[in-house]
Amino acid sequence: MLILHTADWHLGQRFIGGHERTEEHRYFLTWLVQIVREQAVEVLVVAGDVFDTGSPSNAALELYYNFLLQMQATACRDIVIVGGNHDSPATLNAPARLLRHLRVHVVGCVPECFEDQVLVLDDAQGKPGLVVCAIPFLRDRDVRLSVPGESAEEREVRIRQGIADHYARAAEVEMVWQLKEAGVPVLATGHLYAAGGAASDSERTIHVGNLGQISAEHFPEVFDYVALGHLHRPQRVGGREHIRYSGSPIPLSFSEIDHGKEVLLLDFVPGSVQIQTLAVPGSRRLARFHGSLDEVLSKLTSYDNAGYLLPAWIDLEVRSELGQTEVAEQLLKVIATLDRTQIEVLNRRHLRLVALRPLDEPEPLTRSLHDFTEREVFERRLETEPEETRQELLRAFDELLELIREA
Repeated sequence: MLILHTADWHLGQRFIGGHERTEEHRYFLTWLVQIVREQAVEVLVVAGDVFDTGSPSNAALELYYNFLLQMQATACRDIVIVGGNHDSPATLNAPARLLRHLRVHVVGCVPECFEDQVLVLDDAQGKPGLVVCAIPFLRDRDVRLSVPGESAEEREVRIRQGIADHYARAAEVEMVWQLKEAGVPVLATGHLYAAGGAASDSERTIHVGNLGQISAEHFPEVFDYVALGHLHRPQRVGGREHIRYSGSPIPLSFSEIDHGKEVLLLDFVPGSVQIQTLAVPGSRRLARFHGSLDEVLSKLTSYDNAGYLLPAWIDLEVRSELGQTEVAEQLLKVIATLDRTQIEVLNRRHLRLVALRPLDEPEPLTRSLHDFTEREVFERRLETEPEETRQELLRAFDELLELIREA
């Protein structure tokens, strides 16, 4: 039985400045249907974060339902979709009973009946061919009971143990181990942050203080493969070949441009699973042009967008001794001449280089506000506050600054 593992589509995501990703997602989903058809995929598994927000736009919903409709014209018999931390369980689960008639199995959150997470999918002969423990993103209420007065460390232990217990309980469901003993492979899904995983700038923290606590050892040996979502970089967990993040199909931030995008094709053979990576073709290039002013201007004017269907999105960072105004004028002059059907600058920064000075030399009075970071400005403001409150105020400021950047 051939299974395709993908995750973290984030349909409806808006990039810097509110730029939509609809066309990029449309190209990916069209390609995915083609791959399912060419590879004769029998089961498609989507490990969470189908949508980017709990209230997806009409365009995002249209992409989702059009894809499910197109999949009906392929040889794929079953589609398994679990909810991620970005997904609204209500949005995913609303059409679940209807989609079940199309053999689309949706588990937006932990169901009231625990065994409803365990799916037995038939093979081409109508016999059990795959068991799927379709475990979605586990929220606090799913894995632990609130304990008044517990410390942060105690809360971490409770969450970690609760997640491990949830997977152990799924492995102990009678039909799981019975079919496993009969030679039927068992696949589990998950949407979580595993120990040692490499994150990018676009993943949200799932459990505050619990990052990196779930490890490969927390997944029972009964699982022949664990299909994970949440981290956008394709990777193994704990060096285990059968515990994998497929990663996101398109780069969701500029921090994801240096690693390829892929989906994973699984073929279960007696005693093991053969895994093949299929590279996802990109329709838009995200690029960073960092360096001196001359270097950045040269990269802008010489950029070639050949091979991409959509215009490139560029992040600029100029490192120069020149002032903010002078750098901005030269940049904007060149940007105005660019062909926006081929290249578009979404973000630009100026890091001003200053000569080192002796520690006892006073700071020049000519430094302008533009030469400070937001954090440096706030640190200056804190100099008038009592010393014992400064660190707490600074932590609060950092949290607010991160929320603003995400927005």
